[in-house]
Amino acid sequence: MPLEMVDPDDDSYPAAGARFSKPRNPWWRPAGTTGRVLLGFGALLVVGSLATSIYLLKTYLGRDSRFRIVSAGNIQATGLTEVSRAEMLPVFGEDIGRNIFFIPLADRRKQLEDIPWVEHATVMRVLPDQIRVSLIERNPVAFVRQGQQVELVDSNGVLLEMPAAMMAQHHYSFPVVTGLNPQDPPANRKARMASYQRLLSELDSNGQRLSEQISEIDLTDSEDARVLMPEQGTDILAHFGADHFLERYQRYKAHIAEWRQQYPNLAAVDLRYEQQVVLEMAHGASAVQPTQVASAMPSAASADAPPATQPDAKLPDATPSKPRPGQHADAAPAKPADSSHAPSIRKASAETKLVAKAPIAARKAAAIKALTAKDKAARDKKKRTEARRAALHAGKQKPASTTHRTAAAAEGQ
Repeated sequence: MPLEMVDPDDDSYPAAGARFSKPRNPWWRPAGTTGRVLLGFGALLVVGSLATSIYLLKTYLGRDSRFRIVSAGNIQATGLTEVSRAEMLPVFGEDIGRNIFFIPLADRRKQLEDIPWVEHATVMRVLPDQIRVSLIERNPVAFVRQGQQVELVDSNGVLLEMPAAMMAQHHYSFPVVTGLNPQDPPANRKARMASYQRLLSELDSNGQRLSEQISEIDLTDSEDARVLMPEQGTDILAHFGADHFLERYQRYKAHIAEWRQQYPNLAAVDLRYEQQVVLEMAHGASAVQPTQVASAMPSAASADAPPATQPDAKLPDATPSKPRPGQHADAAPAKPADSSHAPSIRKASAETKLVAKAPIAARKAAAIKALTAKDKAARDKKKRTEARRAALHAGKQKPASTTHRTAAAAEGQ
């Protein structure tokens, strides 16, 4: 049988006697039982000493008067412009005399941010006995009218109170915003102010500061920015929708003089359609006749095309509640408006309609007139029926031929 020989140069083969040696324990783990007991006792002693030290340190820091907020002078604040120190200090009222380590900084930060003018607050401890507060205040972007009172509002829809004298000192110059209710959810107010900011951003994008020509903006509907435009002693309400603000503003400015000349009682202009502009007259004014209109609003594709009147065009039975940009007027969804129709003008080249809506008072008068005529016809019919019955009743006491003649005469009436 062949003999196995160990190759001394082979490193993979264990050295002689190595396969029979016992593994060694780590240096920190004793081999005997007594050593293990002593190791456990030492570890317990270290942990206990550490916990005791932490407790004594906390007790010392908590009772040491050097770490106590003695007065309001220990509270430092930066970033105070509209928020006064007197408005900020009540937040830390219960911390006077308290140890600095026992002041809940997170709660104090939230309480500071509950102040309307504070957008963000930072609160930190400064050893040994100081509290440092840093505030970032809100930036107003518009005036907001609440009844007879005018306040300020920031980009998030937070209403900000300020005395009128202080507003004058700041020389604020903003449009007036309506349609913001303090009881509305913050998300709703923020969405409406986002529409307001998009409107102003587009109008000022070309550097002409067109937003300074805006008097008032109604944000009741977040999908329709209704802008009050001052026009030579009167105000015109312009519906700008939710986008394409600059394009619609330029269209309005290009044709408002012409529209006002043709429609002296013009009160509102709806610019939310690409190929239709709806004009609304003031309440109590007469409806505009198609023959009084000389031209129509051209579209962007053919602004100089010659006008063409179309007297037979009619106002749709309804106007859209929330028109979509780019939607053709004939396919727009509708809601009930009024029973009468007003004339419209269409450009032959651009197919653009200009619609004048009859005033509510005129339409009501027409409806009342129609009901009056209907009642008169019913009364005449009733009179004829009663006359016929009376003739037939009288004919019972006359010859048959006379009765028939009387009945025939009654039928002829």
